[in-house]
Amino acid sequence: MQILRSMNTLNFLTWTVYILLCSDGTYYTGCTSNLPERIKRHKRAEVHYTMDKLPVELITFIVFTNKYKAFEFEKYLKSGSGIAFRNKRFV
Repeated sequence: MQILRSMNTLNFLTWTVYILLCSDGTYYTGCTSNLPERIKRHKRAEVHYTMDKLPVELITFIVFTNKYKAFEFEKYLKSGSGIAFRNKRFV
């Protein structure tokens, strides 16, 4: 979590694509400009998809300085070939 706290001190806006492992063995992929706050929302059951899959564990995150590249990468990770890439490289 120290890395996540350090991210808040950056002087430019970043976007983070992240992967969570849910308690039922599924993965959640998301994108946010504030990863520490987003993780808190997941853990407080405020995110619809993960609310009944707690606890969740942060597996990996990738930081982008370009919002559109981040959302494109998130979309890719949710595609068939992106899921295969995720399973081979990140989990």
